[in-house]
Amino acid sequence: MTTIASRDQSLFAPDPISNRSVSPKNLLIAVDDSNATTRALHYVGTLLRETPAVTITLFHVLNPMPRELMEHGGSENPDMEHQLGEQLRKDQQEWMRGEETLEYPILERARERLSETGFPTDRVVLKLGYAGDLVDTILDEVRAGGYGTLVITKHGHPNAAHLFSSNIAERLSRELSGIALWIME
Repeated sequence: MTTIASRDQSLFAPDPISNRSVSPKNLLIAVDDSNATTRALHYVGTLLRETPAVTITLFHVLNPMPRELMEHGGSENPDMEHQLGEQLRKDQQEWMRGEETLEYPILERARERLSETGFPTDRVVLKLGYAGDLVDTILDEVRAGGYGTLVITKHGHPNAAHLFSSNIAERLSRELSGIALWIME
């Protein structure tokens, strides 16, 4: 495990981008369906199960929306343009509901693995993120949620739901300030 925290900013200071104060007892764990995530959940749950007031948010980022759902071909006819836009929004919402249905069990399994360590499930929140860019999605959640610690895994398993590679870990460590970053392998 690698822990990275900025030395020039207190963990209790407001995040400069969101202007929201962070709490070291508020953890965000980015999860996928890999063995590395299972090991990270076991470590964090065992370490913090008896620490009062610690809350954990399990965060899973959905796959990016397919390119064909990003925009429609357009039309010079304003009525047709409106219809195409409405259909595109419906198709996007349908795709997102389908992805949520497929991917939400990853969060449920992660919560179960965390509960097996004795960590109280009433202090666990499950959240899905919608990716255009995996790192930006995680950064947005960290900044919006007031998390004091971000836990990610670094692995290269080809069948993992998302590959948390060393490039992603490096980018997160560069772009986060005032937040502890635990990188687990």
